[in-house]
Amino acid sequence: MKPCDRNILKILNLAEEMIVLADQGDGDREDVGCGILYGVLRDTAYKLKRMAEEEKRSHQEKGWWRQEG
Repeated sequence: MKPCDRNILKILNLAEEMIVLADQGDGDREDVGCGILYGVLRDTAYKLKRMAEEEKRSHQEKGWWRQEG
């Protein structure tokens, strides 16, 4: 797998971790400020995920995307 593709996978994994943290944090929060923080985290995670998925698709269409193994 090319380093650029590996980095896209890292972004996808990071975005998933961000979503999980936002959900957990939202459930644990005790005030509105934290709710805003976790909402921004969640929104950002979904935006990053969408952008990385689009870039992955672009690499696949160009024939650049190769899975390891």
